[in-house]
Amino acid sequence: MKQKIIVFLPAHNEEEAIGTVIQKIPRHFHPNVEVKVLVVDDGSTDRTVEVAKAAGADYIYQNEQNKGLGAAVRTGLQQCLQLGADIGVMIDADNEYPAEQIPDLVAPILNGEADYTMGSRFLGTIKGMKWHRRLGNYFFTLLQSILLKTWIYDGQSGMRAFSKQAMEHAEIIHDYNYAQVLTLNLVRKGFRLKEVPISYQVRTTGKSFIKFQAYLSRVIPAIWKEMRRPVQKVVVNEQAHKLKTARS
Repeated sequence: MKQKIIVFLPAHNEEEAIGTVIQKIPRHFHPNVEVKVLVVDDGSTDRTVEVAKAAGADYIYQNEQNKGLGAAVRTGLQQCLQLGADIGVMIDADNEYPAEQIPDLVAPILNGEADYTMGSRFLGTIKGMKWHRRLGNYFFTLLQSILLKTWIYDGQSGMRAFSKQAMEHAEIIHDYNYAQVLTLNLVRKGFRLKEVPISYQVRTTGKSFIKFQAYLSRVIPAIWKEMRRPVQKVVVNEQAHKLKTARS
């Protein structure tokens, strides 16, 4: 029986890039894997939805108003479960992350080695990232490493994959962003994290929503709130998604 992977793209006014990202997503990289694409449109006012449909998106979920990236990722995980995904993959719609490396990203989950993976630019290539964004990445990634007592290289990555069990237990406690609180939540619950080296290219279209001062003022309190919340350890099913290498 084929395993279903749903790649979901949170998107807000990404008409210039989203079509390219969708077309780059590998659909047939293993005979026992079925890949579908879901776009979570977070109140776009441009042609994001129209372009996504034309590019081959299988599912579209639309928020009438912009709710925030954290809310869009939360919706994406929920929709993946409702649509029957065995594995969910999140990738930004701005074409900064290599959609063609999705098979590398999901391999540790398919092989039963991890439950939650992140594409790491700092283990791969980071050339071209602006200095202030790089410093912000270093700061928040170091903070996560200290809090979790485990070394993380790229805690801000916009390319991640989740086992079904990880999706079921993932909690994102604020709507503005997801990157830090999601990793803190899942690792504290006992899910196995693995980083996968990826290539990176600087955004050439659209505009990032991140403003450093606003980011600090919203994300730091969310991290504090997440770390103060009690979490229950999950008994992880390490073989739940292990993929047989034999062709069927």
